[in-house]
Amino acid sequence: MSSDSEDKYITIHSSSDFKAMHLAGHLAASCLDYITPFVIPGVTTEKLDRLCADFIFDHGGISACLNHLGYPKSICTSVNHVVCHGIPGNKILEEGDIINIDVTPILDGWHGDSSRMYYVGKVGVKARKLCEVTYESMMLAIKIVKPGITLGDIGHTIQEFVEKKRFSVVRDFCGHGTGRVFHEPPNVVHYGQPGQGMVLREGMIFTIEPMVNSGRCETKTLADGWTVVTKDHNLSAQFEHTIGVTSDGYEIFTASPAGLHCPI
Repeated sequence: MSSDSEDKYITIHSSSDFKAMHLAGHLAASCLDYITPFVIPGVTTEKLDRLCADFIFDHGGISACLNHLGYPKSICTSVNHVVCHGIPGNKILEEGDIINIDVTPILDGWHGDSSRMYYVGKVGVKARKLCEVTYESMMLAIKIVKPGITLGDIGHTIQEFVEKKRFSVVRDFCGHGTGRVFHEPPNVVHYGQPGQGMVLREGMIFTIEPMVNSGRCETKTLADGWTVVTKDHNLSAQFEHTIGVTSDGYEIFTASPAGLHCPI
């Protein structure tokens, strides 16, 4: 269980905060819907960044990622063996690639944080299975969220499902509390033991964003200080939703308006 000292750093949000987060989350999800038809062979990740940045700006938001701790772009584009924080640039997407696009627009001071996997043309069976398992693991964890469960219950749900499918869960990165602050407590790890860790309370807002590798779980950060890759160069996938804990369950703030939850 968590200690009182940990609990005091947790923000408990009001119903009006939830309404604001629905608007920010809707913008994030709408941006990810918008970019879908542009993820094709021959496009650069730089172009995807420009398109998302313009979409967010045109809809009244700004990107939380741009200049955050020196990050140079508005979104993250993590291709194939890149686990997270891939920096958009002159990388040209090729047939068979998989890519995670991670966006966090700020709308009226609130952060809508979400990411999805996309298929670039026709992808292989293993890559498709990895993406499907990653999405399912996130949704299985979200579906158990309610007051009284623990962060360990969330992590265990993801880890157990992923490992049964013979994939591995990244340990080096985690979900996080959010709202008016981009990253705040609690840390939401995607592995663990049932009944361990902080107990969820109504009004908490955080992300669940499992990173799942087709090989081993170990990662390394490249010389740019941002791009994280699998050590064994095997594929990685990630999905992310921002959710709020209600009196009897959860609300997903970043659900796709167009139903584009997982690539098909």
